[in-house]
Amino acid sequence: MKLKARTAPREDASLNAIRSLPLPDETANETSPRVAAAGRHADTGASSKNTRFTCDGRNRCSQMTSCEEATFFLQNCPNQETDGDHDGVPCEDQWCQ
Repeated sequence: MKLKARTAPREDASLNAIRSLPLPDETANETSPRVAAAGRHADTGASSKNTRFTCDGRNRCSQMTSCEEATFFLQNCPNQETDGDHDGVPCEDQWCQ
């Protein structure tokens, strides 16, 4: 019986791309300007020590309870639908008149 020689598995380009990403502890001390300015990490929803609000998935004015809250969400949280005219003022009809 003839045995086949073992060959190394074929390297996939996407696997190589994943392997090249830094591990979380390698970037722990690196902070992007946006994260530094906001005082939080966008993906975790953690809030700044200076505010009582956190990014919790709300993204519409009907889910807000104040202009301060709507402003925090617009400035710090992803996927916001609180500034329809894109002038930087959220919830103008409901909270920030």
